[in-house]
Amino acid sequence: MRIATWNVNSIRSRIDRLEAWLIRTQVDVLAIQETKCKEAQFPYSRLEALGYAVAHHGLNQWNGVALLSRVGLSDVQVGFPGAPQWGEPPIAEARAIGATVGSGEQALRMWSVYVPNGRHVTDPHMAYKVQWLAALRAQAVDWAANHAPVALCGDWNIAPRDEDVWSMAFYEDKSHVSPPERAAFQAFLDDGFVDVVRPHAPGPGVYTYWDYQQLRFPKRQGMRIDFVLGSPALASRVLGAAIDREERNGTDASDHAPGDGQPESLDVPRR
Repeated sequence: MRIATWNVNSIRSRIDRLEAWLIRTQVDVLAIQETKCKEAQFPYSRLEALGYAVAHHGLNQWNGVALLSRVGLSDVQVGFPGAPQWGEPPIAEARAIGATVGSGEQALRMWSVYVPNGRHVTDPHMAYKVQWLAALRAQAVDWAANHAPVALCGDWNIAPRDEDVWSMAFYEDKSHVSPPERAAFQAFLDDGFVDVVRPHAPGPGVYTYWDYQQLRFPKRQGMRIDFVLGSPALASRVLGAAIDREERNGTDASDHAPGDGQPESLDVPRR
């Protein structure tokens, strides 16, 4: 089974590239972030025509998460208990969706997560981000109990290591690299979750996001902020992984690789 994650930065703007990428890579399950659309605007039929079952959660032109699977998609869960709210009036944003994919011994619990940006270290959105991560962590520990295979896939909006940004001097006093954010990410690793892509695509200089501004992509000035964190039961099954940098290139690309985010794909052996 091959699973992947991709922040597409608007599914409607990226649907042509997404279709072509799915056909080319033959990924079995894809976690998508930043669909940026309501349910009625999501291109279900085009993805179902490729053989994928689809689960999507989107409320408006912001955020939005989805899961695509051609190996089964069941027990869909929108959001998770304890997630903090944001906005006026406060609501639970469309930032997480989970489902069981695969079947039998190959089945795993997969989540598409879009972690709040944080905006700036002194912005109230930063406190919301850290609280949101703490709530996700509390649930993830339960999901991974009893040696269950779990994949937390998505745009984490955190660069956990200095080598994960093109310049620490540039990001000094900015979000994504602050101690509270990095500590929140590290807490998942301390609980046993594993960054399953990094061993197969080590840095420095390996990124998943490049800003549209200032020619960041051709200058190789990126950030590594998209991850697949696997529970121990999943991590032990990973055969390989890669970041598809080239999908960030070209017309109508997302700012993540591919597009607004590079997909990270991994092969899980069939049993």
